[in-house]
Amino acid sequence: MQKRIMIVKKEKCNPLGCGGYLCIRVSPSNRAGKDAIVKSPDGKVSVNEEVITDGDRIAANKCPFGALMMINLPEELKKDPIHRYGQNGFALYNLPTPLFGKVVGIIGRNGIGKTTAIKVLAGVLKPNLGRIKKDNCEATHEELINYFKGTEAQIFFEKRKKGEIKISYKPQQVDMIPQQFSGTVKELLKKADEKKIFDEITKKLELTKILNHDIKNISGGELQRVAIAAIVMKKANVYFFDEPASYLDIKQRLKISKFIRTLADEKTAVMVIEHDLIILDYMTDFVHLMYGKEGAFGVVSMIKTTKAGINVYLSGYLKEENVRFRDHEIKFLKKPPTTRRLSHEIVKWSPLEYTQGIFNLKVNEGDVCKGETVGILGENGIGKTTFVRILAGDIKTKDKIEKLKISYKPQYLQPNDELVAVTLRRAIDKYSSLIINPLNLKDFFTRKLNELSGGEIQRVMIAKCLAEDSNMILMDEPSAYLDVEQRLEISKVIKDVMEQTGKSALIVDHDLLFLDYLSDRLIVFDGEPAVFGAVNGPFDMEKGMNLFLKDISLTFRRDDENNRPRANKEGSQLDVSQKAKGKLYYQ
Repeated sequence: MQKRIMIVKKEKCNPLGCGGYLCIRVSPSNRAGKDAIVKSPDGKVSVNEEVITDGDRIAANKCPFGALMMINLPEELKKDPIHRYGQNGFALYNLPTPLFGKVVGIIGRNGIGKTTAIKVLAGVLKPNLGRIKKDNCEATHEELINYFKGTEAQIFFEKRKKGEIKISYKPQQVDMIPQQFSGTVKELLKKADEKKIFDEITKKLELTKILNHDIKNISGGELQRVAIAAIVMKKANVYFFDEPASYLDIKQRLKISKFIRTLADEKTAVMVIEHDLIILDYMTDFVHLMYGKEGAFGVVSMIKTTKAGINVYLSGYLKEENVRFRDHEIKFLKKPPTTRRLSHEIVKWSPLEYTQGIFNLKVNEGDVCKGETVGILGENGIGKTTFVRILAGDIKTKDKIEKLKISYKPQYLQPNDELVAVTLRRAIDKYSSLIINPLNLKDFFTRKLNELSGGEIQRVMIAKCLAEDSNMILMDEPSAYLDVEQRLEISKVIKDVMEQTGKSALIVDHDLLFLDYLSDRLIVFDGEPAVFGAVNGPFDMEKGMNLFLKDISLTFRRDDENNRPRANKEGSQLDVSQKAKGKLYYQ
């Protein structure tokens, strides 16, 4: 018989709003005299999963607030979960495995248990093997060793039991560091430096200029590098990094990738969660895929080589497990889009300059055409956001720019207590099928903005920006907080909106694969961070990418299965050949 679970989202359960426990009243099992769905002491509902039948799906579907989810689990899940968050909560099946001498990546959607998995491995979270009704439900080392008998994970937990595993763990939310530590960057890192490698690491991670800065006054990218430095300075032989590329520009991402790769040796294992596929591909030797249902359950696949694992992820089908976790395959264009002149210019700007303090921005002549999407590439601190704000009218300059109706999504979002349905009123009224449905936003309508996660509020604000009455869309880092699939879904929605409405878009981002999937042309920034920046373009994709990649000495090839961009290893035969030809982006 197929296993099933029912998830109860307590925060959505509203007995008063549904006329008094509608799910309890309509449950076929309850009507047959069984206590399948019951009222719990907190006034919400709970479910006895041993009693429910497939007919109780009607109770889940009838809930007007989406508080219940009936899930049929994949048939190959014979074991109990490795961990479950309480009765009717999220369930995690299996764990990824660190390998000594290798960097192992984890790829999967948000809300599917990636962070939970590495917290279990790191010893931050004690797994319960699904035993949610027992008083002492934490699994012992012996139970974990037995659970994973015959696998690499068994060896890992045996070593952990013997004290042979020393763990260092960088959490996802580096923005929490200033709330947990008071003092300078130097004070924090000196405190973390168990290996006495302070000078070496601060130089490698380019932190020397900010050592005397208060930890509360540094940027997100600087916080990320400080967090990575602190983790590496600890005496450990297994390192876990949860989203190490967040807040970093593409140059910093590549440097951090190379640095993290150097940590793995025969005595050291490294595990990484990352949503930037180009960086994940560049950094790791192997990957685990994770699939399931967001907020309900997650399953860790068998380990695969990085190339094969990412390609399987994009295909949506795990052959060995016979699981289709997406109903479509993701593919990329094989050749760069041909240069095309669109119907007419929507905005054209003449050369201009803007100075703020010691920073000077020089903007060369450019234009954007109706219906096109232009990507913007460049380092942090080089004026990208300033340029976008000049176009948006937030920053006034002496040089006049043609007045446009601008819709602007800033880099940093400020959530308030407004209902999502109010924020998205125009999108709901005018663009339900074009924006709301593809971004799966209906479940958020009754929630307040400040109740949403980073990824959820990002999707809401992207939808609001796209739906506003405007002819130019400006977005600053829309891929932040989003998983791989959400980034590609956002790309498709932006392109569809531009095509169907005739609007144009300028998109600032650091995920090269996201911009490759999205952009018709590219604007490329160069200069020196915090000193000066120059705005060049827009160029066609091939010219723009060649210009940008030349500056960071990187080359790309296309994968032979799905044409996704892949970074060549520096000094490889392809890297040398493409640099000699001046063809850095496309073969």
